[in-house]
Amino acid sequence: MLLTSLTDPRDLERAVTVGDDVLSRAELLDRAGRLAASLPDHGPLAVHATPSIDTVVAITAAILAGVPVVPVPPDSGPAERGHVLTDSGATAWAGELPDDVDLPVVLPGSQPIAPRPVDPAATAMLLYTSGTTGRPKGAQLSGTAIAAGLDALYQVWDWTPEDTVAHGLPLFHVHGLILGVLGSLRRGSRVIHTVKPQPARYAAVDATMYFGVPTVWNRIVDEPDAARALGRARLLVSGSAPLPATLFDRIAALTGQAPVERYGMTETMITLSAHADGERRAGWVGLPVPGAETRLLPATDDATDDATDATDAGPVPDDGETIGRLQVRGPMLFDGYRGRPDADDECWAGQGWFRTGDLAVRDPDGFHRIVGRESVDLIKSGGYRVGSGEIEAVLLDHPAVSEVAVVGAPDPDLGQKIVAYVVGDGRDAQALIDHVAAQLSWHKRPREVVFLDDLPRNPMGKVQKKLLT
Repeated sequence: MLLTSLTDPRDLERAVTVGDDVLSRAELLDRAGRLAASLPDHGPLAVHATPSIDTVVAITAAILAGVPVVPVPPDSGPAERGHVLTDSGATAWAGELPDDVDLPVVLPGSQPIAPRPVDPAATAMLLYTSGTTGRPKGAQLSGTAIAAGLDALYQVWDWTPEDTVAHGLPLFHVHGLILGVLGSLRRGSRVIHTVKPQPARYAAVDATMYFGVPTVWNRIVDEPDAARALGRARLLVSGSAPLPATLFDRIAALTGQAPVERYGMTETMITLSAHADGERRAGWVGLPVPGAETRLLPATDDATDDATDATDAGPVPDDGETIGRLQVRGPMLFDGYRGRPDADDECWAGQGWFRTGDLAVRDPDGFHRIVGRESVDLIKSGGYRVGSGEIEAVLLDHPAVSEVAVVGAPDPDLGQKIVAYVVGDGRDAQALIDHVAAQLSWHKRPREVVFLDDLPRNPMGKVQKKLLT
């Protein structure tokens, strides 16, 4: 069973805490079991994924009942929510019902049911991508994939039942839901959700592991007392976006330990990570987790490749500089997009390899650094291939820059010129160009800097670079 620790006869008081609500392991099993008794036989179950104990209970109930669960972001608009519900084929709803949703609401029964026999290869969770390049797609994650991904992290992060995980991340993404909540429930450790990822709330809880995204960590280091309080933990994990090197250093200085960076996607779980007992290097996302494999293929002008072409071309050198197209495989990968064979054909490269769409470099020790997305972040300028991500990371280290997006714009001489769109204080373009040139190769400097009040973003908050070119 995916959540093996729930049936452990040794009860764990305060197994799950969300805000002021606390459940022991037995209480969670009872509440989830009573809700599971009312679930449809096949589902899927759509869950209004608010940061609440009710969300944890509903998702646990679906897993116990062997019903696929669809976490629905609570801030979804009617159009996005309608697409997710229609595409997923959801047959019931758990949580507060929005006016535009026409599904029966499940209510707990009087008696809990025992966990049902579940096919571990069946879809346990249907997570929808952010829709950066179109309408959100439903990534089908089996119980086997989720278990494999979590079990790998237990090894990499030395995660034990004695740990307490704290975070305030959304309960509809891999990071907050699968790692933060399901990871704790499967391992038998405690989890504390702070409802909001605020520095004071992180500092107020006593945990051994804290999960956050760069925005959260930036806010924490801006409140030094809160940051120092986290020094009692044994592991600080950052993911979901690149962590600027200066922020990495500030976290280390205030807490006494460097953060662990990791890499993953909705479709792949976590495939790369620094180790709890190993090197932690600013800007690098570490080594493949147990069971995962990676390969970097040449970043050619052809946007498509197949297994044969990849084999013929061979991998790029592990020199820490040459950019390649990152592909991964392993037991933690998803089973494809629901109802989207066209998207499946695009993302699978044969023999189990998944095209992440990300660009990366790998050094001789096997450490990986992500340099951007292939579709928008590979800039071909003056015969060089440049990843915009590394330029963005350097610019974010400048005190006058709060947000930045780097793109390639058509240029008659260079093919593409590097353009940085910057949000922040000041308007000294040359200072920013010189800042990059001082830290990276000369050809990676921006040829133009454009100052904006805001960067264009989609409803999930991701920058839409295509609107900048």
